[in-house]
Amino acid sequence: MALQQVVLAEPRGFCAGVDRAIEIVERALARFGAPVYVRHEIVHNRHVVEDLRRRGAVFVEELEAVPPGAVLIFSAHGVSRAVQAEAQRRGLRIFDATCPLVTKVHVEVAKLRREGYEFFLIGHAGHPEVEGTMGQVDGGIHLIETLEDVERVQPAQTERLAVVTQTTLSVDDTAQMLAALKRRFPNLREPKQQDICYATQNRQDAVKLLAREVDVVIVVGSPSSSNTNRLRELAERLGVRTHMVEDADGLQDAWFDGARRVGVTAGASAPEALVQGVVRRLKALGATAVRRLQGPVETMRFPLPKGLKAAPDGQAD
Repeated sequence: MALQQVVLAEPRGFCAGVDRAIEIVERALARFGAPVYVRHEIVHNRHVVEDLRRRGAVFVEELEAVPPGAVLIFSAHGVSRAVQAEAQRRGLRIFDATCPLVTKVHVEVAKLRREGYEFFLIGHAGHPEVEGTMGQVDGGIHLIETLEDVERVQPAQTERLAVVTQTTLSVDDTAQMLAALKRRFPNLREPKQQDICYATQNRQDAVKLLAREVDVVIVVGSPSSSNTNRLRELAERLGVRTHMVEDADGLQDAWFDGARRVGVTAGASAPEALVQGVVRRLKALGATAVRRLQGPVETMRFPLPKGLKAAPDGQAD
């Protein structure tokens, strides 16, 4: 059986938050010149980070590495209040590339904490978004990674409890943990709108459609990307042979033995150029047709921070 067709998930790749974060770094470099410092990887994709590094971005984990007065950009994942305060104390010129959907979670946590709420945060320990969200408050927030955590957690009270989530989780897994939390804590307050971002939801929905039509799924993205790993896990759970690669160089010919149709998707931080590289490699292996699945068209755009917006004369404001 020979490889015949590549099926592309829609939507896939960059989301509005990633587009905005990368543009913030690019505009800062254009306006202020190199070096521009970025706390943590601006997004979780090696190719994006290496490209920006070549152009003068310096990625740091600790603010001690940033000279006084330098330009500093917070990554799309967000930072704690302590990091924000330290950056201000050091006199840095700060531009915040935190995804606005993550910022929404931060605002909700801070507001309800002032009203006496304790929180459950469904997410992955060590992920920078989780660290940033937990760092919005001084205590009173409990990380939930598994259903076992739901049974073990012991809040100080049960009358004022709320739940928020990391924005890049598995929609299905999160729903399961949320249901378990509500069974144990009936008074639990849910977000007005689901915290899992629209792009994560759309890409997972697209993989569910894709998995029905193909013999193998290729997920393009970096191993450090949470939403990319969730796409891989979802396709595997649906019973399709699945492989995650950073680019076409990661493909192995043996993966496609006996496959007629190969599905391709990409995490929200993976550039489309990497997807097209995978498609070219699959064509070289024998695929003669490329088909795009129907899916929602994403038109969302987030505004840039003041100081980096384009003015009518083409200069930054």
